[in-house]
Amino acid sequence: MNARKNPKKNRSSYAVIRQLRSMGDPRRVAGMARYGINPNKTLGVPMPRLRELAKVVGIDHKLAQSLWKSGMHEVRILASLIADPATISEKQIDLWVRAFDSWDVCDQCCMNLFEKTPFAYKMCYEWHSSEVEFVKRAGFVMMARLAVSDKQAADSEFEKFLPMIIKEATDSRNYVKKAVNWALRQIGKRSADLNAAAIRAAEEIRKIDSKSARWIASDALRELRSSAVQNRLESKRGHNVRR
Repeated sequence: MNARKNPKKNRSSYAVIRQLRSMGDPRRVAGMARYGINPNKTLGVPMPRLRELAKVVGIDHKLAQSLWKSGMHEVRILASLIADPATISEKQIDLWVRAFDSWDVCDQCCMNLFEKTPFAYKMCYEWHSSEVEFVKRAGFVMMARLAVSDKQAADSEFEKFLPMIIKEATDSRNYVKKAVNWALRQIGKRSADLNAAAIRAAEEIRKIDSKSARWIASDALRELRSSAVQNRLESKRGHNVRR
């Protein structure tokens, strides 16, 4: 959990938003826009400051819901940091994901909150084929994040994602294809067996007559076949054998 539960829960959304405004730097907004971050309703608060504030506020799901309704960029990211993954419902998650208007809000919600809920794997299946850009991105971001964070899951859970990755590799939208690539790479770095499976999937993707698919495949293969990844997986395999 990225913040401890706060028994006082006495902060109002108005007070938190006022504090965030005081932390913002309008000069940062233009720089954020250059990285593809939606500048609308953006204050220019750096991520480390948001995490610091989240630790002070603590987990407060009611406050998170109120903050989300503001529609403000950093306020929504803060909401994802203090929302309770054990309390949030599927309906609320669906409302949040359909309100995404920037790739970083999408990714932060997936990393800070969604992947910690009981619905995490279900979301991958439900969102990966959406026609809505950031909903679809969220599906593949979830695959990538779970491949890293869910240490107890069997490889078979991630093998199931590979046909979805192959099928959606032709989507040329920038934020989608980058998420598809991310999911493929993270799955392929999880274990030696998944590395081999991901490389086979990438080879299949590379044969597709699509510029997006070719980029996804070539970029993923470059990393998955790299000495750094192969050596790490070999070391991991040796460690598991010795145990």
